[in-house]
Amino acid sequence: MFLKAEQIISGQAGRAYANIDGRNRELMYLKSIDASVTKRKTAVRTLGKTGDQFKAAGWSGKGKMTVYYVTSLFREMMLDYMKTGRDSYFDIVVINEDENADAGRQTVVLKNCNLDSVVLARLDVDADNLDEEVS
Repeated sequence: MFLKAEQIISGQAGRAYANIDGRNRELMYLKSIDASVTKRKTAVRTLGKTGDQFKAAGWSGKGKMTVYYVTSLFREMMLDYMKTGRDSYFDIVVINEDENADAGRQTVVLKNCNLDSVVLARLDVDADNLDEEVS
């Protein structure tokens, strides 16, 4: 079996939405998004073995997205936290759907997302397009 070029999913063939305060917002200014999960393991030592074994003991998730610098949405959320201490949690839906690929549609819902850092201001005389990373 060989991988054919038409089976590769285009990184542009998809969309993403954020549900913030019960309102769905299309993230049309999204350039890229990466979300990952890491399994936490603990070492288990047993009699008769000289090496450690490992047992799953939970997990943690993290992610980042790069967006064009055209929205103040995430700055407003962070400023609200800075002023009031009220933190925001939201869901992001990511849909991969390349009609030319055989893989079909894949939808992932990232639940209870919470901002770690946000760019408050940006200028760059060398940049044709401003973007920002949100973690």
